[in-house]
Amino acid sequence: MIIAEITVVPIGTKTPSVSKYVAKAVDELRKLGLNPELTAMGTIFEVEDISLILEAFEAVHESVFAQGAGRVVTTLTIDERRDKEGSIKQKLRSVTSGSG
Repeated sequence: MIIAEITVVPIGTKTPSVSKYVAKAVDELRKLGLNPELTAMGTIFEVEDISLILEAFEAVHESVFAQGAGRVVTTLTIDERRDKEGSIKQKLRSVTSGSG
């Protein structure tokens, strides 16, 4: 399983709040069949195929422009581990149990 985190920042908007832009971005992820988990600083999701991450990145990035942002900064972090199965929940359990 591949885990990705995406953060989108609209620039050149009339309000400092970004919640409506993030909500639309999360909707775009759901339209792709993903199960995004919103955090305070970004949105995480799991996929089997890296090409879906790239499709998700484009959908999120473009959704912010479609809402009128003049500039968009989108950050993508990909964690792909091939030596063993992993998931968001597994990573959290590993950290909280101290088993690394």
